[in-house]
Amino acid sequence: MQVTRRQVLRSLGAATLAAFMPGCAGVRSTGVPLGPKKRVAAVVTEYQKIVHADVIVGKILEGWRQDGGAGPQLEVASMYVDQFPQTDLARSLAAKHGFPIFDTIEGAVTVGTNGIPVDGVLSIGEHGEYPFNEKGQHLYPRRRFFSEIVDTFKKYDRVVPVFSDKHLGPSWSDGKWMYDTAKEMGIPLMAGSAAPLTYRKPDLSIPMGCEIEGAVGIGYSGLDIYGIHGLELLQHFVERRRGAETGVRWVQCLEGEAIWKVLDDGRVPQHVFDAALEATPHADGNVRDVTGEKVALFLFEYADGLLGSLFMLDPFAKGGGLAVQLKGAAPVGTHMDERWPEVPHFRNLVRAIELFMHTGKSPYPVERTLLTSGLLDRLLTSRVEDHRKIDTPELLIRYTPVDYPYGANPPLG
Repeated sequence: MQVTRRQVLRSLGAATLAAFMPGCAGVRSTGVPLGPKKRVAAVVTEYQKIVHADVIVGKILEGWRQDGGAGPQLEVASMYVDQFPQTDLARSLAAKHGFPIFDTIEGAVTVGTNGIPVDGVLSIGEHGEYPFNEKGQHLYPRRRFFSEIVDTFKKYDRVVPVFSDKHLGPSWSDGKWMYDTAKEMGIPLMAGSAAPLTYRKPDLSIPMGCEIEGAVGIGYSGLDIYGIHGLELLQHFVERRRGAETGVRWVQCLEGEAIWKVLDDGRVPQHVFDAALEATPHADGNVRDVTGEKVALFLFEYADGLLGSLFMLDPFAKGGGLAVQLKGAAPVGTHMDERWPEVPHFRNLVRAIELFMHTGKSPYPVERTLLTSGLLDRLLTSRVEDHRKIDTPELLIRYTPVDYPYGANPPLG
């Protein structure tokens, strides 16, 4: 029997209901807060309009709509900024809101004191001028950020929750080190992007513990920058299958005619692909005519035999989507309704961060992000190594998913 979101949230307690179920008795929309604001240090690559620092930290500083209205029960205590472009907003926001900017991560985490007075750290290693490697991975300093945060925890003998934006890594070794270090030190760790939490058009979810016979994702934009969004959205659905998640046994990245041969041979069901493409905004014409460096098929097999596939089809695809086929049913599809440039879907991510900082527990398993991070790295490795099939015993990652809300409108005061 499917457990409803409301039942799951009720089992998590009043604080969760207050954060996620506006309109229920005792929730923040009726004036009852989670509690005193939690103070966070923000460690960011850069802070310009619409970059991740802005659409995450900006909601703490300026409210859910970033218009000066009501916002989360969080407060920015300090900030470290790695790069200052000409259109930097960090300095003006610091002056406006009265928080200091430090030239070291230790300074930000300690707020210039001899201790750690913050309740948590936001590590946002996305955007900025950083190099790419031969696999096309943007080498954002996520491991360096986390390493310096950890060093500060060790020096001052205190740990606090850390949110690491988007996928861990970019390399598997970086992501695994971050995950293992957090486990060893008892650091509450939350990670991932807004993709699993965004609005869906049409609205679509599937029951926990269902039987999935097919799952196909459609992706757009760059293989690295948006490949992770496609993988996370797909994983959010397939992890709900019977038996929970047991990991991935092999991956392969295909390009050119090899993409379509997988459909012609029936390895990936054509009707499930068609349902995914139909649900996703796309150009007119024949999808098989699409070419370019952003066109590839991410193919992988789960330990229980389910075949996962993500067709990266930029510029034909104009968004990200997917279709799933449950046992005995026709495939159903949806796409990420990202609503640019207002990016309200990041409100949902900030709500999850808010809950994390107040409870010290990630509202959904960080192992999902560990798995998708490893998937992306291994798939991009396959691409540059002549599209070879790569066994991935390191990705046999087990975890139990939760029925966490997505696309919910936050209380806006």
